[in-house]
Amino acid sequence: TIVQGTVHGPGYSAGAGPSNSYRLTGDRFDNDFNIFSAEWGSGQIDFFVNGQKYHSVSADDVQPNEWVFDNDFFIILNVAVGGGFVGSPDATTVFPQTMLVDYVRVYQEAN
Repeated sequence: TIVQGTVHGPGYSAGAGPSNSYRLTGDRFDNDFNIFSAEWGSGQIDFFVNGQKYHSVSADDVQPNEWVFDNDFFIILNVAVGGGFVGSPDATTVFPQTMLVDYVRVYQEAN
């Protein structure tokens, strides 16, 4: 029911990354397809769920650390299970985990 939008860079990684969460009310993300978006511009990244902005991070938010997001990056999609964020898997954890992705679109703003 919760998605997290966080940026990680030098001096603001792991739990120190500027972060905010979005809670889906009355439903679960795994019951249907949802649209998760990041609008990544010069000096700012905005996070959306189903068209609703829930988080914005700018270069000013990470000062005095370096804003590294005005460089080329790769898109990596993964299913992570366990770890320090949500805790270790236990007897109730369902395996195997699955991520169904209908599409990934990348747009570049025209100059």
